[in-house]
Amino acid sequence: MRWVFWGSALVIAYTYVGYIGWLWLRARLWPWPVVRSRQEPYVSIVMVVRNEERWLETKLRNLLELDYPPLYQIVVVSDGSTDRTEAILRPHADDPRVHVLMNQLSRGKASALNDAIAVAAGDVIVFTDVRQKIESGAIRLLMENFADPQVGCVSGALMLGDLESGEAGKGMGLYWRIEKKIRELESDSGSVVGATGALYAVRRELLVPIPEGTILDDVYTPMQVVRQKKRVVFDPRARAWDHPDLGAEREFARKVRTLSGNYQLVQMAPWLLSGENPVRFEFVSHKLLRLAVPFVLVAILIASLVLSGPVYRSALALQAAFYGLSLLAGLRLSRGPLARMADAALTFVVLNSAAVVAFFNFVTGRKAVWIR
Repeated sequence: MRWVFWGSALVIAYTYVGYIGWLWLRARLWPWPVVRSRQEPYVSIVMVVRNEERWLETKLRNLLELDYPPLYQIVVVSDGSTDRTEAILRPHADDPRVHVLMNQLSRGKASALNDAIAVAAGDVIVFTDVRQKIESGAIRLLMENFADPQVGCVSGALMLGDLESGEAGKGMGLYWRIEKKIRELESDSGSVVGATGALYAVRRELLVPIPEGTILDDVYTPMQVVRQKKRVVFDPRARAWDHPDLGAEREFARKVRTLSGNYQLVQMAPWLLSGENPVRFEFVSHKLLRLAVPFVLVAILIASLVLSGPVYRSALALQAAFYGLSLLAGLRLSRGPLARMADAALTFVVLNSAAVVAFFNFVTGRKAVWIR
């Protein structure tokens, strides 16, 4: 049991601390800066929507008001929408800047993205989602990175909060700030494992068809860019803003879907674990180890219960306190300075619970549907 305890502790420590520490060290010993300068290629902004009447009009206005030369096209695909989405899109079809496709039957986001790419005329394709608001100069900042011939894909930054009050600093907001720091460190000395689905850009010639049913197109497509020996970089200056809290149920479903997508990626693209993947080490460290953490947490808890001695008793007490904090946050009983720690603990527990659900979805063959 001692081996179980210390092995589990090592996996947890590496996943959440060691990997970040290694990236920090690598970025300082072997930095790989991006050569940036002003670039104005013709850009196609593609977006797939399904029953998005709540957000669509605002998003279209946001895209049409971007601070970029009149060298961009907006391609919107309605994937079997049954609400007012198509009615909102029809007037925009007369705008020469907007190309609208209305698929009467829903075939999934991946297939709709392939449809959008097929009609996109840009030298660079920018992918975005409907809910997030893109900052006015974000496209211009993304394009600066393509001055570097080694760069094939550029990810923007998703900010949880709003422009007026700033970024959320607790719960999921805190988790996302840590996640962005990891992506920034990966980019500083190599390539990012995946991109921010709300805002990322790819050179058109590097795009490959997305397999039908793909959950994480924002990981699959960037990894195909890396496979072609081009870099995927992260530019925190190019920002899109989203609401920090869309409801516990929706956030949990979204996280289950994302983690299920990691399992799907390994299944549909086994080359990710082979020498064909230049960032195999980063992919395993960033994506796959997180899938193992919930089972490792169970193992270390059992080992702490079984083993005797001050070290193991202290470890058990710390685990009990941590899970107790998450329970306080879940019941909304935490107050003051304790609330921040409790929110972080609850986020950690929820994310690992989602990983367990994703695992059982994978082994039972249950598909994670596209969450609007």
